Amino acid sequence: MASSQAEKSGGEDLSSGAERIVLSAGDIDRALTRIAHEILEANKGPEGLVLLGIPRRGYPLAVRLAAKLATADPSVDAAAIVGQLDITMFRDDLARQPTRSPARTILPASGIDDRVVVLVDDVLYSGRTIRAALDALTDLGRPRSVRLAVLVDRGHRELPIRADHVGKNLPTSRAEKVRVRLTEVDAAGGYDEDLVSIEAPASEGVAR
Repeated sequence: MASSQAEKSGGEDLSSGAERIVLSAGDIDRALTRIAHEILEANKGPEGLVLLGIPRRGYPLAVRLAAKLATADPSVDAAAIVGQLDITMFRDDLARQPTRSPARTILPASGIDDRVVVLVDDVLYSGRTIRAALDALTDLGRPRSVRLAVLVDRGHRELPIRADHVGKNLPTSRAEKVRVRLTEVDAAGGYDEDLVSIEAPASEGVAR
């Protein structure tokens, strides 16, 4: 599984409408650079940091963030601080969508006990994906603290969850869909460049 694109887009079954790009590849890269520096500043350095990406697109974002941390602070071993956190069995919509395929949970060799864990995801929407991630963490160890970094916060929270580090706050309606495309995941689908776009419902996309 992954953090569900349907959840992040709002889950509506809407016909495609007008789509507009809100973040280009360059915008995404700059946002990740800023987030990396914010993480280092908030943690007062790289000591004890672990980045756990939530599949599918949270993991490549975590890998990129680790590389940027290493660029900002050469003492960081990017490969040693990145992992992946599968949340499939902790989701509260599993009964409605039982066909979700689990991904692998991969922890750094250091584990997460007494570490500062930064959860990384592409889009923060209802907050239910992150609630599931927090539940999954409790089965794996006891972090010193947990922070959240997301590329896009689109609002419409249903749980009291907020991100500590946000690439872009993106006001949306519930009817709109937020699409994140990353080359690591979406190249096979014809996307050879990173982007974030908003897709309006068909009724809103008709030219007048």
